[in-house]
Amino acid sequence: MSGSVIQEKVAKLLSRQNGKPVLRPIKPLALKNEVASRKLKKGEATCVTEMSLLMACWKQNDFNNTVCSKEVSVFYTCVEKAQNKAKGKQGTQGRLLPKEANTLLKRFPNLSSEI
Repeated sequence: MSGSVIQEKVAKLLSRQNGKPVLRPIKPLALKNEVASRKLKKGEATCVTEMSLLMACWKQNDFNNTVCSKEVSVFYTCVEKAQNKAKGKQGTQGRLLPKEANTLLKRFPNLSSEI
């Protein structure tokens, strides 16, 4: 079946040509005045390979920082890049937290009738 055939069938079921529409919504078609408060997902771990290389170097050299200075600097630069990337993402993400969205919805409630 192509997409247009399905769209025609749905339009036929929703049309009022034969009296009442066949499909009726179970709940009213209006937005709620609150959103679910969910925690944001944590990002995946960064710099894991650099950290494992640093720890392997420490283990081989009896935890001597002077011998593993290259690995330490690589790890710290990776951490700085990851932090800068996270800061850049926070400001430009454009999403509201659930608490902020709920305060805005309380201030400006939706229409209680169906659309």
